[in-house]
Amino acid sequence: MAKNTTFVGMLTRLYTKYKPYYSDNLRLAMPIVVSQLGHTLVHLADSVIVGHFAGTIQLAAVSLVNSLFMLILVLGMGIAYGLTPLIAQENGKKNYSECGKLLSNSLIINFLTSLLLYIFVHLGTLLVIDHIGQSPEVVAYAKPYLGYLGVSIIPLMIFQTFKQFAEGLGFTKQAMFISIWGNLLNVILGIIFVKGMFGIAPMGVKGVGLSTLIDRVLMATVMSIYVLRSKDFRAYTKDFRITFIDKIRSRKIVKIGAPVALQYSFEISAFSGAAILIGTIGAIEQAAHQVAINLAAVTYMMASGIASAATIKTGNNFGKRNFTDLRNSAIASYHVILLFMTATAILFILANNILPYIYTEDTAVINIAAQLLIIAGFFQLFDGTQVVGLGVLRGLGDVNFPTFITFIAYWIIGIPLGYVLGIVLGLGVNGIWYGLTIGLLSASILLFFRFQKRTKVLMNGL
Repeated sequence: MAKNTTFVGMLTRLYTKYKPYYSDNLRLAMPIVVSQLGHTLVHLADSVIVGHFAGTIQLAAVSLVNSLFMLILVLGMGIAYGLTPLIAQENGKKNYSECGKLLSNSLIINFLTSLLLYIFVHLGTLLVIDHIGQSPEVVAYAKPYLGYLGVSIIPLMIFQTFKQFAEGLGFTKQAMFISIWGNLLNVILGIIFVKGMFGIAPMGVKGVGLSTLIDRVLMATVMSIYVLRSKDFRAYTKDFRITFIDKIRSRKIVKIGAPVALQYSFEISAFSGAAILIGTIGAIEQAAHQVAINLAAVTYMMASGIASAATIKTGNNFGKRNFTDLRNSAIASYHVILLFMTATAILFILANNILPYIYTEDTAVINIAAQLLIIAGFFQLFDGTQVVGLGVLRGLGDVNFPTFITFIAYWIIGIPLGYVLGIVLGLGVNGIWYGLTIGLLSASILLFFRFQKRTKVLMNGL
């Protein structure tokens, strides 16, 4: 009884100490969580619509394309994220003019990046897809879908530029509302195009690609008009020029954005690599992987929203040189993510046989996906804590060493271990997921140690 009293007392003291930071962080994070979730919900909606209206083979095509395209997507988003901590730091210093100049540079960098990524999809991925051991029937459906997503990266990067700028200044609700309406439109158009309604011929998986492209063009248009015309940003955008770019500011953005892009790409490419390995086992296993990873991606993007808020708060406190609040706010973000991911882990484990029905009625796919969701339940905690660790360190401008950590965790530990367990030792798709889980655990621990070291150095004034 005395032990229980001591434990409750410790929790009460912790809550009292960090309560102001919990409410502060959550108020900033929740709109970001919703808008971050929007990226994943686009792919979730694609999977649900195709799974129910077009069948298992076309669902496997969605799995293959999403595995390849997510790597392209996170490279672009990583570059775009380079703007947020810089804006938060300059805002903390009340250097408003600099924010507009950084936005100008970021917009040009992101547009050029989107063109390069589109060329990579068109000339690279669409050619490679025939030669990675996938089912020819799956590949035939995958190509047109990937083509539409490739074009959509251009408006998406424009949207991300203005979104990251607004969020860096603490304006997080607007991107949330745009993402909500964009996703509703995506679902409606997706169903119309895939099924063939209102006189439109059924398009199958190609239809969800077209609906995603239309959605992203409209979101980019609305977000850019909002930032450039709203009175909330006038002090910040008075020095914004669409053609203004300079070497110093561009280097600052890329110096943070490029390592962040690599961090995301190492993790996502590990999951893409896992999907390709699973595709060599069979289309049913690949479809099951898509179901489970899609559900896990939903919780990951929610965690990523909390991490983005941690980046903004850390960057702002760093700009103010308020290191006590910086560390307490970061620790509060760790507490929030642990609680949230524990709840989602319990949901995945208890509802593992029910959740796959959201995507498909194929019992063979559901049975395998149910097993994967139990594993996903365990890696939720590690996935959440590692992304918050990256977010906090990004706010400090510490991106190079964390990039090295993510490479080691996913490509030296996770994927090789998954290959050995899944393919060599014959554990199949479960074995590949065990390897990914160990990779996430490694990243989580190493990034937490890095956070402790960096913040304690700041606190001690070294």
